[in-house]
Amino acid sequence: MQDGFFRVAAATPPIKVADVGHNIKAILDLIRQAYGAGCGLACFPELSVTGYTCGDLFKERTLIAAAEQGLRKLMDDTKELDILCAVGVPVACDGALYNCGAVFHRGRLLGLIAKESIPNYSEFYEMRYFTPAPEAREFTYCGQKTVLGKGLLFPCGNVEGLCVAGEICEDLWGAVPPSAELAQNGATVLLNLSCSDETIGKAEYRRGLVKMWSGHLLGAYVYADAGPGESTTDMVFAGHDIVAENGSVLAESQLFTNGLTVAEIDLERLTQERLRMNTWQPRHDKEIVRVPFDYLPETLEKFEPERSFSRFPFVPEDKVGLSDRCKLILTMQSQGLATRLSHIHGKNVVVGLSGGLDSTLALLVSVRAFDHLGLDRKGILAVSMPCFGTTGRTKSNAQRIAEELGVDFREISIEKAVSQHFADIGQDPQKLDVTFENAQARERTQVLMDLANQRGALVIGTGDLSELALGWATYNGDHMSMYGVNGSIPKTLVRHLVRHEAEHCPDTKSGQRLQQALLDVLDTPVSPELLPPKDGEIAQKTEELVGPYELHDFFLYYVLRFGFRPRKIYAMACRTFQGAYGPEVVKKWLVSFYRRFFTQQFKRSCLPDGPKVGSVTLSPRGDFRMPSDACSTLWLEEAEQL
Repeated sequence: MQDGFFRVAAATPPIKVADVGHNIKAILDLIRQAYGAGCGLACFPELSVTGYTCGDLFKERTLIAAAEQGLRKLMDDTKELDILCAVGVPVACDGALYNCGAVFHRGRLLGLIAKESIPNYSEFYEMRYFTPAPEAREFTYCGQKTVLGKGLLFPCGNVEGLCVAGEICEDLWGAVPPSAELAQNGATVLLNLSCSDETIGKAEYRRGLVKMWSGHLLGAYVYADAGPGESTTDMVFAGHDIVAENGSVLAESQLFTNGLTVAEIDLERLTQERLRMNTWQPRHDKEIVRVPFDYLPETLEKFEPERSFSRFPFVPEDKVGLSDRCKLILTMQSQGLATRLSHIHGKNVVVGLSGGLDSTLALLVSVRAFDHLGLDRKGILAVSMPCFGTTGRTKSNAQRIAEELGVDFREISIEKAVSQHFADIGQDPQKLDVTFENAQARERTQVLMDLANQRGALVIGTGDLSELALGWATYNGDHMSMYGVNGSIPKTLVRHLVRHEAEHCPDTKSGQRLQQALLDVLDTPVSPELLPPKDGEIAQKTEELVGPYELHDFFLYYVLRFGFRPRKIYAMACRTFQGAYGPEVVKKWLVSFYRRFFTQQFKRSCLPDGPKVGSVTLSPRGDFRMPSDACSTLWLEEAEQL
């Protein structure tokens, strides 16, 4: 309810079959807990007021009347709680019995969602009792005029992006669930009141189903499942509650437990995704019934988001997933280069090898491409070009890596050439300004380009996505190449890719030497090495100048992937990096990010070709198009006022 975040709960109460009084108390207790936890919504299982496994008792008027009385009491007891609730209840209407989800808010019964798909196979016999959902109609229940049937939407008038809809258990398992139509008509939060019995392998399938549909519908899915307390005469129920968002599980209960499963949904992310994907086609079907509701202003004001995010959104958190991701990315990078070489019948490439992370990764990718094509690695020329800022450590690592990989290696000092250039243009060599730095970068690019001409080769670009975002590249220097293999790899991921290669070096003496050199590259501070060293050590550390890459990559991901505004990204970063960076530090580098991002677009408007490997890239021919003279005023004003 702040910055697009909305807290929800899937709830499994400890019920007793046909004991409505007990069940209402159990549901009430969990509603109070959910409200106390700051949830704006609580979803309960299918037929939770009576229990799903009542069998022929559903034909008893006593049970059906008690369910209505129980729901009426529940709504009365929760009318002071500003929380939207969905509770399963059997409802008799015009000679038919419907399996419904009662949606209510502050004592008002908004609607009765009726189940559309009534299973009557295997262990299910619901057609014995229930009738499929009718078209939405007005109906009086619990003493209130409401709506019963299918096609119900509950849009919130004062929470942007919040529109709730629901389906019941088997509805999800069909070929085209009701949620598909409801989502296209505006629903962003989809509820499922379920009573899915537990069998071997079903939990994995159920989880996959919920994940898939949340992603397919670009929405959030709150799945509340019946648990222990249902009859075990023929089945067992595990209370498998799941909250998913756009293809990812945010929270999940342990099997065979009762209670709340709470998660925060990012409504803004969902609406942004639907705006971004022009294949998402909204609908405005006439038969859809919209029943609006509003939260109290004080409820919205006191809500405090708690959701934190991965500090490294480009990097999988689990070790196995990270290893698989690194392997795939390296394959994509090398396949892109291999395809380009094959197309031009190329057998030679040139790589400027500094002994830093980016150029090391570019060389490793080149080796993979050559191995895939069956080309001699000697067709790869790795060039070290020491100058005023080069340290012995990086120079040595560059040579060791090239030698152990078996590529051609040359060292070409550019000190004399740059000094002559300084004399030609009247640059004081003692003046350590941007001209002093950039002249070295452009001289290196000239050397690489001319060597490529000599050998009929491609110059392989080494710059990464983070540097492109910040403009941390010399225009027509390291900014330029003939094929940029790292252009969509953020700095925080480059490190893991190099480490992956280090961990998979051959178990030989040469492999061990290569591993040691790669690990030392990983341990070396990130630097362009353009200023003279101090006492033999690197004097120019990039992150001291432009800021921590982990912060910039975090900003970059949420700016490009979702278009979030500065205020939201700042709040997310403060929570996520709490303890590592204070609010003032986050603000400082966020302002810096926006300033650099806008002013440096001209460098990105003429990037060389390179493969896209992730969901975020800055290629002017791919995902990102922005005028080089676009104004940053709106973004900087908001960031500076934080």
